[in-house]
Amino acid sequence: MTETFIALLFAHTLADFLFQTNWMAQNKRNPLVLGLHGLVVYATAVVATGSAHPALLVLALVHVAIDVGKLILSSVWTSSKGLAPFLIDQALHLATLIVLTLYLPVLYPLGLWAPGAFVTGQDGGILGTGLWSSDTALPVHHLPALMVLLTGLILSTRAGGFAVGLLMEPFAPHLGRGDAGKSLPGAGRVIGHLERGLIFALVLFGQPQGVGLLIAAKSILRFGAVKDDRRLSEYVIIGTLASFGWALIVAFATLYGLSLLPPLGIPPATP
Repeated sequence: MTETFIALLFAHTLADFLFQTNWMAQNKRNPLVLGLHGLVVYATAVVATGSAHPALLVLALVHVAIDVGKLILSSVWTSSKGLAPFLIDQALHLATLIVLTLYLPVLYPLGLWAPGAFVTGQDGGILGTGLWSSDTALPVHHLPALMVLLTGLILSTRAGGFAVGLLMEPFAPHLGRGDAGKSLPGAGRVIGHLERGLIFALVLFGQPQGVGLLIAAKSILRFGAVKDDRRLSEYVIIGTLASFGWALIVAFATLYGLSLLPPLGIPPATP
């Protein structure tokens, strides 16, 4: 069951945060674009689970239905923007993954990537239903753990960028026009991805104390730019704390997910 949920969550993360381009997100009201996104959801679920079960097609259709509901809500409710709708949308998607996992807990164990699923007898007859024997040289038994790591990294960086951006959206109009003009195009997004990626790595390598040094370093670098502008300083503080908090939550959730699976065999980092 655990492997099935991990594979479904990995597929959802890829479809929503890695393979969904800005163009697709901005043109979802176009039925063809929405259908393309649904196709991506289905394809990633099939590849991640190693199964073409009809339930995955239902999952993709439900995913599209949730997105349509969000579009309808945003058109009739003017205050349906910001972080809350994003979190509700993702919570609904997560609920569908949980329901499917409970309904088909063996989706991954009976899929193509499960170790020991393809076993031949002495007469050459097929005893299993997958691709790999238990003696395969390929470390397929580590795939769920690798999925957890990649899911955590994408959620920490890409998804974190969307979440923090939506949180800060209501505050942006209160800043002076000159504040945005002084920044390099896209620099804030890149900095956010880098800092959350570093926090994710520090926690996973058992060095969470390094997060404090990262906060101190960013504070020193930002001090000269914001010390004379109270609004800008508050904006930076809120954004920084939100970004760091998001990365920490995702990193520790990733550690918990890894604890449910066989270890990858990576030696622990030495101080």
